[in-house]
Amino acid sequence: MNTSADLLKELRIDRKAPPPPASRRGLWIAVIAVAVLLLLAVAGWAVFGRERGIEVRTAPVTAISSGGSAGSVLDATGYVVARRMATVSAKITGKVREVLIEEGQRVEANQIMATLDPIDADAQRELSQAQVGAARSQVAGAQARLVEAEANAKRLSSLVRQQLVSRSQYDTAVAQRDSLRAELLTAQRNANVASGSLRIADLGVDNTVVRAPFAGVVTAKAAQPGEIVSPLSAGGGFTRTGIGTIVDMDSLEIEVDVGEAFIGRVQPKMPVEAVLNAYPDWKIPAEVIAIIPAADRGKATVKVRIALKQKDPRIVPDMGVNVSFLETAPPPSATQQKPQGVRAPAKAIVERDGDDMVFVVGDGDAATAEQRSVKLGRVMGEDRQVLSGLTAGESVVLDPPAKLQDGDKVRVAANNEQAQ
Repeated sequence: MNTSADLLKELRIDRKAPPPPASRRGLWIAVIAVAVLLLLAVAGWAVFGRERGIEVRTAPVTAISSGGSAGSVLDATGYVVARRMATVSAKITGKVREVLIEEGQRVEANQIMATLDPIDADAQRELSQAQVGAARSQVAGAQARLVEAEANAKRLSSLVRQQLVSRSQYDTAVAQRDSLRAELLTAQRNANVASGSLRIADLGVDNTVVRAPFAGVVTAKAAQPGEIVSPLSAGGGFTRTGIGTIVDMDSLEIEVDVGEAFIGRVQPKMPVEAVLNAYPDWKIPAEVIAIIPAADRGKATVKVRIALKQKDPRIVPDMGVNVSFLETAPPPSATQQKPQGVRAPAKAIVERDGDDMVFVVGDGDAATAEQRSVKLGRVMGEDRQVLSGLTAGESVVLDPPAKLQDGDKVRVAANNEQAQ
């Protein structure tokens, strides 16, 4: 009975409200958050995870100009220098009144470059001139008194012989005459001293005019009107020591440093071919002037002076130049054999597995490094002659890192040496 009663209780209808269905809003929020995280991850990989390549510096491969160094026994680099150059200054300290030069102007010897304020010098000259006038007046007065004293002594001499005057009167007249002679001599010497002082004052006035010591071209203008100039620095940075710099362009020559190991190849009067960095296609004939008999211990080099046989306004001091010391002078006619190979920076050549290699970089952002084997020729200053493996116009990697391999992606550095 208890069992049947329990079964009947279970058959009762439950009239309570059913529970509401579970909300799916949290599930959708979770799904959207996961999707956003995935998108951010993909974008981050696209921006930061993509391989940007190894940063490198590049330089161009250039062609060797025809006739550039046929018969060359040694190549070196140096600079154009002037054997005759002067920074012109005033001989005295003074204020600049006028500057008559500009950079690039041609000046002749003794041409006026600037003038200083002559007030002090003019005043000193006027004083010296007045002293000369006073000294000459003293000379004239002494001469007049001496004439009178000589006449008086002569007259008394005759009267003494006639015993008309005493001997003491005559002796007094003679003493006065001799005193006036000494006074005249002193006045004349004072006049000479005053004349010398006037000549010195004239030099002081002339020193206010600054002149060119030789003919040349003005390369620097160092003073302006109103500034104080002095032959010696007065300190403080407010006193100029020069008016301008003049260079004698006819005295230009080349100075190069040759390594001690190769100086034996250079001889005086040896023909040289010079190429300015600014004009790489211009071959300038030159000749060795002298080998300076002193070595630089720090650089292990010997200085060589080279004379330029061709004068041209394009050649200016401090220009960089590459020189080739030749066995024989190049022929006057341009019938020379076309040079072999190209010119590449020595810093681009590395040795790997016993071979000389370079890495060539193409154009574009997604550039790759192509490893090439090259055949090297002679040394050309900081470059090398490459006989095979490269062509003019290609770009090579400078100082290739050890991790750089054939086919690696590279990107050119912002401060690339190729742009220099």
